[in-house]
Amino acid sequence: MGNPKAFLTIPRQESGYRPVHERINDYSEVEQTLNNSDRRTQASRCMDCGVPFCHWACPIGNKQPEWQDKLYKGNWKESFLILEQTCDFPEFTGRICPALCEKSCVLALSIHEPVTIRENEAAIIEMAFREGYIRPVKPVRNGKKVAVIGSGPAGLTVANQLNRKGYQVTVFEKDELPGGLLRYGIPNFKLNKKIIDRRIRLMTDEGIEFKTNTKIGADISAKEIADSFDAVCIAIGSEVPRDLPVEGRDLKGVYFAMEFLSQQNRALQGIELKNEPINAKGKKVLVIGGGDTGSDCVGTSNRHGAASVTQIEILPQPPADFNPATPWPMYPQILKTSSSHEEGCVRRWNLTTNKFIGENGQLKAVEIEEVEWVQEKPSERSVMKLTGKKEILDVDLVFLSMGFVHPVQDGLVNELKLNVNERKNIAIDGSNQTSGSKIFACGDATSGASLVVRAMASGRKAATAIDHFLKG
Repeated sequence: MGNPKAFLTIPRQESGYRPVHERINDYSEVEQTLNNSDRRTQASRCMDCGVPFCHWACPIGNKQPEWQDKLYKGNWKESFLILEQTCDFPEFTGRICPALCEKSCVLALSIHEPVTIRENEAAIIEMAFREGYIRPVKPVRNGKKVAVIGSGPAGLTVANQLNRKGYQVTVFEKDELPGGLLRYGIPNFKLNKKIIDRRIRLMTDEGIEFKTNTKIGADISAKEIADSFDAVCIAIGSEVPRDLPVEGRDLKGVYFAMEFLSQQNRALQGIELKNEPINAKGKKVLVIGGGDTGSDCVGTSNRHGAASVTQIEILPQPPADFNPATPWPMYPQILKTSSSHEEGCVRRWNLTTNKFIGENGQLKAVEIEEVEWVQEKPSERSVMKLTGKKEILDVDLVFLSMGFVHPVQDGLVNELKLNVNERKNIAIDGSNQTSGSKIFACGDATSGASLVVRAMASGRKAATAIDHFLKG
């Protein structure tokens, strides 16, 4: 490393967020950036730790110490060339990844100030685009064709990897534009959609064909896809939200989180909405579910001008700083306060929802009940028990943000009308490809909802397996 002792004298400096009073009135990205000099200074903090746990924690195996060193020395192009070896889309992960690498940084353990890996990554890729380091690659075609069903992070990664290996790749997307979760699930204030458009243009220039508004079985037959391509990769994500089947669920005013978020993203994109707009302006909003998607509902509701926003979670409140259940270098399960929470939100834990209360078909209130988690035996998981302490909340809008149902494998492959033997031998992330079947699957479609970076890692594995399969 160029300066192995910089961490002793240089503190961690984050770029931070734009002021709340400013960002609350728009959908531009909330995160700011440091200047190039400060960014290089932050890169210098990457110490000669010997065993890089950041690399260990990263699902795609980024070589953080190597490109941090190049960045510190001002070799932006070299740092980009190292970064792109392992990460197909640093402009996405550099903005929305929860930075598993930083949580496992040796400096996170020793002085609680890890290197700003994620922000440095975003700075490198943006410099690469600005300076023209990134140019369309024109691979030599090998005559074989691959279909990718779904254009989320996993599907885009499969397409990018196989295209550069010489395959003619066609990506089928049921929605209006490519991007999947990146475009329709993540708010613009976290990921500007022009960033996605820029990458899609590059991939198109490199020869990848995107067929949008195309549903398998409706706009194109499964047989046609199976007959027309040498391999098919299913990367349709995990889009079935977990429901809350309690009394009053059918009242107007109760929505899935993704109904709200995807509609807002479509509106900002200028796409005509098919359903009545969901507007939180002047309303009392309740978000059920304490994860990132729930946080996104909080931020979007605040930008609508909601009268109040409350977020409840059925689990206990996690500790603020250190959780002995997830010690370093594991990803810590601790209290996370997002930029959306900072903008205004009441957060509560250990609450379950008993019923929705309405009047003339319209939501008016929600009955919640406090719960406690009891571990009856040390070796067993905690069990939830109702306490009988109930409360009625006056609410105008509810967003259900409780995760997604794991996709059923037969349900996935039925879309391609595969026979029984082929269903058994579908390759998940490139594994178990022993029967000669040309159907592969990857990403959230196989694992259930997870991180963008894990979907990308799964896509790279699937692309490698497809390449090996087609090469015999």
